[in-house]
Amino acid sequence: MKSIEIDRSKRLKEEPQTGHNRWHPDIPPIIEAIPGEDVVLETRDAADGQIKKGMSSTDLASLDAKVAHPLTGPVFIQDAGPGDLLEIEFMEIIPEPYGWTRFRPGAGFLRDIFNDYYLVHWDIADGWAVSEQLPGVRIPDGSFMGTAGIAPSKRQMEAWTKREADLIDRGGIAFLPDPEDAVPTHEPIASKGLRTGPPRENCGNVDAKQLTKGSRLFIPVNVEGALFSTGDAHFAQGDAECCVTGIEMQATAIVRFHIHKGEAERKNIRWPRFAHPGYFTSPEWAAPRNFIATMGMPIREDGTQEGEDLTLAARNALLNMIDLLQERGWSREQAYVICSVAVDLKISNAVDLPNVTVSAFLPEDIFQ
Repeated sequence: MKSIEIDRSKRLKEEPQTGHNRWHPDIPPIIEAIPGEDVVLETRDAADGQIKKGMSSTDLASLDAKVAHPLTGPVFIQDAGPGDLLEIEFMEIIPEPYGWTRFRPGAGFLRDIFNDYYLVHWDIADGWAVSEQLPGVRIPDGSFMGTAGIAPSKRQMEAWTKREADLIDRGGIAFLPDPEDAVPTHEPIASKGLRTGPPRENCGNVDAKQLTKGSRLFIPVNVEGALFSTGDAHFAQGDAECCVTGIEMQATAIVRFHIHKGEAERKNIRWPRFAHPGYFTSPEWAAPRNFIATMGMPIREDGTQEGEDLTLAARNALLNMIDLLQERGWSREQAYVICSVAVDLKISNAVDLPNVTVSAFLPEDIFQ
């Protein structure tokens, strides 16, 4: 079984031969895989090992800010080429025993409200994560790889950089290529490589919690060998990851590759897809069983009615869930973390205008 092994006591910049934290087609592959064989990839957490047990929230301000996400790879897949559809089958995702959740100024869905640093440590064992900072909360194993993707072509890289720069010019938020904290450090990769924060057509940081053991991820191939990499494992996460992190951890992923020759070109498939042949997690957690949900609609705090604004509806559903958790005795910060690791935001309706509705589902069984 082929593998990429890492020293978990070292950061990526100390072992640059094991991975990268930018997307670029010129990053050389580390190993070569044959379709159908299992490949073992040891991975670092999203903060590249900077967050450790015993740290406090005040320590977060001193972390390197542009390292995310340290990825293990690339893996060159034999016979994969542009126009193919690459299928990645996740055979195993094995968690390490420590995880963390944080939020920070300028990040997260409610970044205008939660503008301080906050950090929660998790102990992971026997299929559960528990934290001294959230007494009585127990989160079940839903391990998945938050970031998994393949290299873009140079043409795609240039086009995506241009469109994100245009978004910034129009007042939006994006993070353009930046050599600070880049791995590899050499040019032109450091200055031109795409940041790994947002997902794109090459997949990447989609944070889809259904990509658990047994799932299959399909990505249209852009370069010879596809050049697959993964990292940013999560032990658990709510659909939304609202505070900007789930239960972040190091992990070991065992993957198997399959190639569907010419299928992406033949069917004009431009975006990733994913599937699972069974339940992505135990049915009582996937549903979930025994839940309470809050609703949100596109109405501003001052009573102004907006129309068809699912983002505002999601925000209101989440704020209403935080209120509910505070009614139960949790602090606002604790409530935000609970929402990020366990609450699922779902579109209840997108057609009943003007009040499209998003609901936030909290599984009651996480409370012991």
